[in-house]
Amino acid sequence: MNPQLDKLQPYPFEKTRSLLADLTPPRDLAPISFAIGEPRDPAPAFALDVLRDNLDKVSQYPSTRGLESLRAVICEWLARRFAVPRTALDPDCHVLPVNGTREALFSFTQAIIDTTDAPVVVMPNPFYQIYEGAALLAGAEPYFINCDAANDFVPDFDAVPAAVWRRCQLLFICTPGNPTGSVLDLETLKKLIMLADEHDFVIASDECYSEIYPDENNPPPGLLQACAALGRDDFHRCMVFHSLSKRSNLPGLRSGFVAGDAHIMARYFSYRTYHGCAMPVQHQLASIAAWDDEIHVRESRQRYRRKFEAVLDILAPVLDVGMPAAGFYLWPRTPVPDTEFTRQLLARQHVRVVPGTYLARGTAAGNPGAHRVRMALVAELEQCIEGAQRIRGFLEAGTTK
Repeated sequence: MNPQLDKLQPYPFEKTRSLLADLTPPRDLAPISFAIGEPRDPAPAFALDVLRDNLDKVSQYPSTRGLESLRAVICEWLARRFAVPRTALDPDCHVLPVNGTREALFSFTQAIIDTTDAPVVVMPNPFYQIYEGAALLAGAEPYFINCDAANDFVPDFDAVPAAVWRRCQLLFICTPGNPTGSVLDLETLKKLIMLADEHDFVIASDECYSEIYPDENNPPPGLLQACAALGRDDFHRCMVFHSLSKRSNLPGLRSGFVAGDAHIMARYFSYRTYHGCAMPVQHQLASIAAWDDEIHVRESRQRYRRKFEAVLDILAPVLDVGMPAAGFYLWPRTPVPDTEFTRQLLARQHVRVVPGTYLARGTAAGNPGAHRVRMALVAELEQCIEGAQRIRGFLEAGTTK
């Protein structure tokens, strides 16, 4: 077996299940979960209609490159959403459909890392666990940049030693962040592009939460947008990862894309022809319909705004919690250790959250997830409100140390 497997930690949800295994929640309370970031709002009916109408396509092998029409509509969406010149985006060389960004983030890392040169993969801390696992299994050393309240949960890239940047082959950024909701502004993204030029590393920007934000007139910027602002139409060293899972409430469709540097894309495409992860044709056709429509996305954002407004109105008086810059997570500070808070909340109120320490790693500066929990506001409004009311009642009754 691959010895790198021994370096993997259990996934946060496995650790949470073990943490709670000995507890019996109150049977008179229906379970409420804020633990998993799985959208539960309705999927767009028109996309499901396309899927149903094309089920006969299961008799066709899908191609690794995907349908030209899907790649074209993705280019149109990128141009509209991120102010990228449409002429700078070629569907044949800048875009590749993938079966969800989790799979793509992992496989991309395997294709990028050169193990002959003591590679380092730099990532935010806390982080989406695939970043660490992909780095370890590719034979690289993860380097964590703590994200805390003092810096609005944005990684302090200036604090990374030059020696680390010199060994860095891949930088993961997540904007909006999971679980913090932090957003990297355009100037920071430009600075990272310059840093990648200086030290010759690739930037993988996970932008899966980019379409969930509170101000309709202020969407989060993206890495390709920063390239365009710099006049970098070749997107050199820059790759972005997007998905329909959060944007369109279609997590089970397993549909996303990678876009960016054409040279890197060509090599990654070659890897994927052996990797064998082509998206089913019927999923591609449904994806075309979803990427080409913004009405359902705006409606989804409005539902999230109502959830945040209602939940924060309930929790803010009793919990150190604030509105995230984007995304659908709350990242509150807990009055007792996060694992104990998680246990007591389930035992007394039948509400599940994820301990922050399970989403981060300990460093010399500490674990930035300590005394925090992640709450995903993905359930219907009424259930989010009930869950928040239970948490408030739990806090007002007093937690035990």
